[in-house]
Amino acid sequence: MSTPTATIRVEIDGVATEVAPGTTVLDAVRARGGEIATLCFDERQEPFGACRVCLIGVDGAPGPVAACTTPCRDGMKVDTRDPAALRVAAATVELVLSELPGPPAAHTELAIVARGFGLQHGALRWPGAQHEVEHDERHPYLTLHHELCISCGRCVRACDEVQGAFALTATGRGFEANIAAGLHQSFRESTCVSCGACADTCPTDAITEISLLAMVEPGER
Repeated sequence: MSTPTATIRVEIDGVATEVAPGTTVLDAVRARGGEIATLCFDERQEPFGACRVCLIGVDGAPGPVAACTTPCRDGMKVDTRDPAALRVAAATVELVLSELPGPPAAHTELAIVARGFGLQHGALRWPGAQHEVEHDERHPYLTLHHELCISCGRCVRACDEVQGAFALTATGRGFEANIAAGLHQSFRESTCVSCGACADTCPTDAITEISLLAMVEPGER
């Protein structure tokens, strides 16, 4: 007879629930039909905890914590609507938006998250320096829009963890942070295998796939 798997009892927004050991707060919330905004999280990758958008309150914690990297513990009380957590998360998203030269495309994860916080690119409290438009279109199947990169790391991790190609790398720090194909290379010259994993995970369309239609000469359509 097999031994029953031990469970952990947690309280999420006042509702008790049981989860398996090792479950993160983000997974626990989503398992019960809840939602927490994220930007650097992709369920196909290891949690990164870099964007500071999935912040939640935990009873006894000195401040908001990242739901994607915080494991549930027995007796934990989680508040996904904690005012401090939401305030910091909203400010983070607003800062990200303020650095873009224009509003993100409506279908992107960034735009969806921004709408969830009631933020619009043209109505920000902190309009400041914005990235200059810079496109790398040397790859036959992918286009890199550097000005839309928010340094979430998802494309780099998709290339490393999912595909194992190691074609992308993070560059710079702060406002200058971005991504590059290898070291001072284009996508075409890198170890990219054109799998499209980077474009698929990008939350801003900083990396997009060139459609087959766009690759056909106008006279051939």
